[in-house]
Amino acid sequence: MLSAMLGEAWRAMGANRLRTFLTMLGMIIGVGAVVLMLAVGQGAQYAVSQSINTMGSNLFIVLAGPPSSGGVRSASGGGATLTRADGDAIAELPGIDVVAPVHSGSAQVVYGPNNWNTSVFGTTPDYLEARSWTVAEGDAFTDSDVRAATRVALIGKTAASNLFGSESPVGKTLRIKQTPFVVLGVLASKGQSLDGRDQDDTIIVPITSAQRKLFGTPFPGAVRMLMIKASSAEAMPSTEKAMVALLRQRHRLREGADNDFMLRNLTAIADSAAETTRIMSLLLGAIASVSLLVGGIGIMNIMLVSVTERTREIGIRLAIGARERDVLLQFLLEAIIISLAGCFIGLFVGIGGALLVNALTDTAVIISGSAGLIAFAVAAGIGIFFGLYPAKKAAALDPIEALRYQ
Repeated sequence: MLSAMLGEAWRAMGANRLRTFLTMLGMIIGVGAVVLMLAVGQGAQYAVSQSINTMGSNLFIVLAGPPSSGGVRSASGGGATLTRADGDAIAELPGIDVVAPVHSGSAQVVYGPNNWNTSVFGTTPDYLEARSWTVAEGDAFTDSDVRAATRVALIGKTAASNLFGSESPVGKTLRIKQTPFVVLGVLASKGQSLDGRDQDDTIIVPITSAQRKLFGTPFPGAVRMLMIKASSAEAMPSTEKAMVALLRQRHRLREGADNDFMLRNLTAIADSAAETTRIMSLLLGAIASVSLLVGGIGIMNIMLVSVTERTREIGIRLAIGARERDVLLQFLLEAIIISLAGCFIGLFVGIGGALLVNALTDTAVIISGSAGLIAFAVAAGIGIFFGLYPAKKAAALDPIEALRYQ
């Protein structure tokens, strides 16, 4: 019985191939758009997640406060309000894992005939632990290098490729501001940060070497920022309050006076960026889902036209003994076939579109099997739902009136 109905449904759709295809087109576009938008949205979430992971986890940055002159304030990090002693004091607080003082700047670096302008970070070995950064080739410098202000360096992948090309930098001597430094190791690749900066375009040296030989300091021990890693995400709120209170006490700030430093919670910033990306991904999927609704309305419209065209046929069937549920099932099967076929083709269109976007724009896309199945199931449900009304209308026809229909 069911097979005969399926055969009849197939013949009915084959009699109007163009109309059937145009009806399917709404579902094809709807499912394809949902799969494509979700793939792009999840790819963006993945890219943000990777950028967050490269920063390190549970991180704070304390920047030296902006200096002011005559009421005019300069950029943060330009003052001399933080010291290595501040970092040592913060390291004693509960909930703190490591503290790395940083004294950084931009410098022209030369190796042989090649030169490159890059960021130079003077810091301690704890900086690599705070940033979860490993050395891909060679070795890192040690605390003894910091104490002795040794002229050694770690170099990022981008800086290394521009200065050394395919040659291994380990053991070679480059010049930073005309001061020779021996490359101890090459840092593992980090990629871009959340603000689009190339994290691999960098050189890391002992902080004492940066202070004494490269950038200088207004007074001994002054640093431009502190990189702080909390022991856990749960400890971060209480740790932040404790750090602010400690620095205000150490800097002898009066009650009500502005802080002479800036504390930033990088984890909170990263979480905010991730949440924004997630919401955008959901919005993209919701916007694309509107086309599924349009496709469902298209199915209902065509099925209503089909019922009108086949009124006499329905009357004949009912007159020779067909039950209402048989007519209902006949038209519902036609709607289901159109809907499922459109959904199936739409899945391939969406996957193909996502792969094309990735190939043409190098945008990260993630084709999720669960997202495709959900889009398929929702689209099929919409098609069946919108096909049910025309099927019920066909089943409710009066056989006598249907036979009289011209």
